[in-house]
Amino acid sequence: MKKIVLLTLFVLTLVGCSIDDDQPNYSYEVLPIDSYTLPESFTLGETYEIKLKYKKPSNCHSFQGIYYDKELNIRTIGIQTTVLESTDCTPLTAEPIEVSFKFYVTNTGSYIFKFYKGEDANGQNIFEEIEIPVTN
Repeated sequence: MKKIVLLTLFVLTLVGCSIDDDQPNYSYEVLPIDSYTLPESFTLGETYEIKLKYKKPSNCHSFQGIYYDKELNIRTIGIQTTVLESTDCTPLTAEPIEVSFKFYVTNTGSYIFKFYKGEDANGQNIFEEIEIPVTN
């Protein structure tokens, strides 16, 4: 379902754009997660706040939400941003920004969280995987 929505948004973006527009141009980027806070275990049926920290590379990056993909008991997580395409962008070296989301435990077994950490020298995505057991 997410892929259909993203494809529709992409097509609408292409159709609605004109090279002659004086409107600012934007792109989208998923940023790495610097650190996170997870419990050592989950209890079935409980809700947990998961905290994430990330750094904005420039003042042209705007937080858009948390990239969250689920497949069975695997959760892939990153930080979604919109990037203003501008020559006036300045790098930021500020402290990490903290965001969080609520996670409701619906399955037994374990959950595997894959936190996006960036790309390696070959352009391959790097993830840090953490397994959290579920107790009853």
